[in-house]
This record gives sequence, structure tokens and C-alpha cells, in this order.
Amino acid sequence: MVNLEAELLLTAAADIGIDLSDHQTTQLLSYLDLLEKWNNAYNLTAVRSRSEMLSRHLVESLAISPFISGKQVVDVGTGAGLPGIPLAIANPTVHYTLLDSNGKKSRFLLEVKRALMLANVEIETVRVESWLPTKRFDSVVTRAFADLATTLVRVEHVLSDQGMVYAMKTQQVQHEIESLPDATRQVTAQNITVPGRDWSFQLLAIQPRAEAAL
Repeated sequence: MVNLEAELLLTAAADIGIDLSDHQTTQLLSYLDLLEKWNNAYNLTAVRSRSEMLSRHLVESLAISPFISGKQVVDVGTGAGLPGIPLAIANPTVHYTLLDSNGKKSRFLLEVKRALMLANVEIETVRVESWLPTKRFDSVVTRAFADLATTLVRVEHVLSDQGMVYAMKTQQVQHEIESLPDATRQVTAQNITVPGRDWSFQLLAIQPRAEAAL
């Protein structure tokens, strides 16, 4: 099973444009092991099938990696570490802060960090609107967090002047884009195809202030 999963993961990563080492592949599958184990007690995700976890969680998270910029990234509303943990494994030179207000999910993430020895991961248990970080971030990543306008209001204080917000969304997001403040500059709307699946999602890259792009 592990060899088959490793093969599926490596093939999917190659299709995305990511070259995973044996160590990174092992880390990703170890994360999958922990997610499956802890999910039984902590209800971390509604997805129960291991194969679906691999596709919907690991591969889908990896699929946005080529589009995320910056060396300091915060995953807001990370939940079980998605997309933050797969991204941190795939990009060990980038520092990821995983933020969630749910204590049991943070405990799971601390165990993942310890077990996988992820030196580039930091865990914060707090609501983003109440968080006062000591540094500003190059990028904010969200997955199933809030509508775009609400997201921008909540995260603007943690972004650097040139900071970007990357929101993973379904195809039905046009009404959220139209509701953004006039000063917001939508940079890109990237259609992301996930290897092994017959449907895609959108990754929106947004700058909260138009003047940030000048």
C-alpha cells in the first residue's frame, strides 16, 4: 500500500511540477498516517477514506505550491494543517506559520511538527483578527476559510506592504470577487487542475491595497 501511495504521490507531484525527494515523500505519507489516526478521535476532517485524503488533502495542497510566493507564509484557518503542512514539506526553505483557534487541531499540528521534524513550521492557536504577530508575512494562504471580503479585513494587519492573499476557492466565486472593496487589486485567478481528479478549483491571488502593487 505504501509503495503504491508513494508512486501515486510522486506521479501527481511530477504532474504539478514538484520534484519530491524520498524523504519528502516519506514525510507526506507519515502526515497522512497521523491524519488518519488522529481523525478517528479528534474529527479533524470530514474525509474518512485514506485514498481521498491523499487526493483531496495532500495532492490538492501541493497543487498550489508553484503559485505561492514569499519566504514567510501564514496559513490562516489551517485546521488539520491544510494546505500548510504539505506546502512546508515540499518547500523546506520557506517558513510557514499555521494558525487556527481550535486547540485540539493545534495539538495535532504540534505532534505533526514533532514527528516529522519540521523546523520550518510554527503553530499559533489564536483567531487571526486577535493575533498580533511580531513580523509581517509575504503571503497569506486560506482554504475553506471565509468569503474574500471578510478574509481581507481579517488578515490585512499581518501582511507586508507587498503581501499577497491566496485563497483556494470553488469555481462559483465570481460574486465574492465582485463584492471586494474598490481599492482591492485582484492579481490573478488561476484554474488549478488536480492530478487524478476530473474537476478543478480556483486559486485567487489578491493584494488588499491597489497601491501595494505600485
